Amino acid sequence: MKKMFELTCALALSMLAGAASGNDLLQHTLNPLLPGKPVQLSQYAGKVVLVVNVASKCGYTPQYEGLEALYKRYQGKGLVVLGIPANDFGAQERGSNKEIAEFCKANFGVGFPRVEKLEVPIGKHPLFASLIAKAGKAPQWNFHKYLIDRKGGVTAFPSDVEPQSPVLVKAVEAALAG
Repeated sequence: MKKMFELTCALALSMLAGAASGNDLLQHTLNPLLPGKPVQLSQYAGKVVLVVNVASKCGYTPQYEGLEALYKRYQGKGLVVLGIPANDFGAQERGSNKEIAEFCKANFGVGFPRVEKLEVPIGKHPLFASLIAKAGKAPQWNFHKYLIDRKGGVTAFPSDVEPQSPVLVKAVEAALAG
């Protein structure tokens, strides 16, 4: 009985520590860009995750190339780039999920994970609502970036911060080292 109580307490403390560390950001399930198994963000626990709201018809769309390069460069060290198409800003993501996937592959060779286009305003989506609350900054346009470190800390980067910019690369490297 005492052993069972100790195990229950240990489990409860572990769960509280996980919630306190911000791991609740990864407790979302999203659908993949192309039909397939739902994407459990919890699979990225312990990794550094760069969440980006993307769009195919935006002046920042060429950032897909830099995001792919960043992903390839640091994937082996624990970086995940997660693209989430959204049509919130300038209606610049009008295509279907299939059209978005084909566009990204054909024009930028994108291989990093992407999920289906948001059907709700970005601030109303549970993942983005959590990111906004944690970072204190909402996206003002497409290609806004949220860097989630291994402990659940979040840093926001506006759209004009290029994926290869020293400030973002330095933040990614620091998150991977921490």
